[in-house]
Amino acid sequence: MLRTVKPKTARTKRFFKNRESKVHENPKTALIVHGSTTSQVVTDALKDLYAMKRPNAIHFTKKNEIKPFEDEEKLEFFSNKNDASLIVVGTHLKKRPHNLTFARMFNHQVLEMFELGIEKLQAMSQIKGSKCSVGMKPVLVFNGEVFDSNSTCQAIKNYFLDFFNGDASDAVNLTGLEYVISFTATSETNILMRTYTVQMKKSGVKTPRVELEEMGPNFDFVVRRANAAKPDLWKAATKVPVEMKKTKVKNVNVDDMGDKLGRIHVGQQELHKIQTRKMKGLKKRSADDKDNDDDETSNKKQKSDD
Repeated sequence: MLRTVKPKTARTKRFFKNRESKVHENPKTALIVHGSTTSQVVTDALKDLYAMKRPNAIHFTKKNEIKPFEDEEKLEFFSNKNDASLIVVGTHLKKRPHNLTFARMFNHQVLEMFELGIEKLQAMSQIKGSKCSVGMKPVLVFNGEVFDSNSTCQAIKNYFLDFFNGDASDAVNLTGLEYVISFTATSETNILMRTYTVQMKKSGVKTPRVELEEMGPNFDFVVRRANAAKPDLWKAATKVPVEMKKTKVKNVNVDDMGDKLGRIHVGQQELHKIQTRKMKGLKKRSADDKDNDDDETSNKKQKSDD
């Protein structure tokens, strides 16, 4: 356990205040850790994940005696010491070769873990071409019905959305979309990850012609083990602060695309009170006026007959 330290200087107070819970949280930090035994494939994979997550990442190059599924205390210790809510541990064993364990923390406690084996890796250094800038947010694409039907794949999708989220932004600049990460689930246990850079070329019109070029890394993952989040801990982690809750407006809803839809209730229409064009034919008359008009028309008819 880490000992509790009371802040004595202004710098220390600012440090602990930055770690406090906020309505708008800081970008999540990912901790990249090497296990006691690793392979060159695992080393290249951790190096590329660190390069894509920078600057919100910490890379431990030294080996650590850590077994995530057997001992969660070390993960909680690393999370508390480095204020990291995302941890990636790379190991290589005979039973589980080229192994990556992705863990997500809440309040420095293990929320959920996924163990993915690397069946095939094409590192970023093996692919020639342009690379993305540091700190850029990618476009994430998930292909396959398994991401919606299988609970484990749903949780993996949610984890990678959180892993590559980065800084919150209100607007999107077209030139800032530098690379795309595509996840394709061929089955419930096989996930393909491909990374491309976005090339915007001249098209003769204002809208550029977009092409995708391989950047790497490219992974062929196989899902091995998974520890789902406990219901009470997940409920506490996904709790929305009161300040973030929007006051509900009556009869106004917002759809998935962000468009505002309103419902208007129209009262009973009284058509006889509608103001129409003023003309003699539409003017309301009494019964006496109608009788006089009938007498006048009959007199005119008799005169015409004579």
